[in-house]
Amino acid sequence: MGAVIDHAQAVALAQRALAHLEAGTTDQAEDVLRVPVTEYLDPERWRREIDVVFKRVPLALALSVELPGAGSYKALDALGTPILLTRGQDGVVRAFLNVCRHRGAQLCPVGTGTRHRFRCPYHAWVYDDQGGLVAVHKPGTFGDVDTDGLGLRPLPVVESLGFVWVCLTPGTTIDLDAWLGDYAHELERLELDKWHIYEQRELPGPGWKVAFDGYLESYHIQALHRTTFAPTSTSNLMVVDSFGPHQRILYPVKSLRTLRDIPVEDWDPAPHCGTVYTVFPNMSIAGAWEGHGVVSQIMPGPDVDRSSTVQTIVTRVPPVTEEDRRYTAEFSELVERGVAEEDYRTGFDVQAALSSGANTHFLFGRNELALQHHHRWLDRLLAAANQSDDKEF
Repeated sequence: MGAVIDHAQAVALAQRALAHLEAGTTDQAEDVLRVPVTEYLDPERWRREIDVVFKRVPLALALSVELPGAGSYKALDALGTPILLTRGQDGVVRAFLNVCRHRGAQLCPVGTGTRHRFRCPYHAWVYDDQGGLVAVHKPGTFGDVDTDGLGLRPLPVVESLGFVWVCLTPGTTIDLDAWLGDYAHELERLELDKWHIYEQRELPGPGWKVAFDGYLESYHIQALHRTTFAPTSTSNLMVVDSFGPHQRILYPVKSLRTLRDIPVEDWDPAPHCGTVYTVFPNMSIAGAWEGHGVVSQIMPGPDVDRSSTVQTIVTRVPPVTEEDRRYTAEFSELVERGVAEEDYRTGFDVQAALSSGANTHFLFGRNELALQHHHRWLDRLLAAANQSDDKEF
């Protein structure tokens, strides 16, 4: 099982899951939680979630392996903000607003590639991979400008734990240690900086909370995922540990029962334990105990009822044999079908019915404790921001 997680911890988690599996139980919250439906509909609350949570906390906008070498870049749109991530010749990742300082054109379209220079398509101003303005087209006719003061606008950025973390508010700082705490050690064990990207796609979704809610409970697996995840995964069984707002969730595979007749010291829990590591407020890392995983980054869309998910299929080693390639392709197709055609299709139906008046509140069951934890932390950060709009992480 390698360095993903130490054997004693993996066994302890598997033992908790096996006890639940045999007893027909699950980890539970103390009580049912009522969440007002207006929290999914109110555009003012939605805007506040974006302004004081999404634009203030560190967001993992890229995997480190998306910027594999000097000169590599990734351009993306995050909450309507054009972002440019670059890895300079010094190996350091930097983040900028993808906006020319002359007349505001975006330097390059969304995507990845390799460039040492970024030439504005509008008037040919040129920037280097450290954001410096290195050439003004026809300077003799343009006039004198302070090129040192016209570099690309930087954003706070930290590369750590296999991700590029960015804060979307210029001039703030990122304290990743404070934000992740002990959870950093959990993510470190996954060694995602050593994984490989097999496939990446963008999936349209319902409102971001409706979309992300589905990643936080297994109560729906048997009903919604009958032909995708239910044949192998258990429904309504979770082992949950929280680390501040972040959570490690274990969804045991049905084959976990086979461990009961094996001496504990000989257990290899990984093949029998589906894991989801969530990073608040919007990222899920699923399946990383074994050789194939999926990283899902859910971002609010242009309106309260829409979102966009970047779904990245990763493998511990590149699939090189025909059997490996076939398995990886099947894994990727299964994940896309389960999320896009089942989770999100149902989510769109939920989103469309929110304003019907059928419900004034949603009920989060005791068995949906990860959902409860997520929403309580969202409320907590919004309340903290009401007290101090200068709060930073």
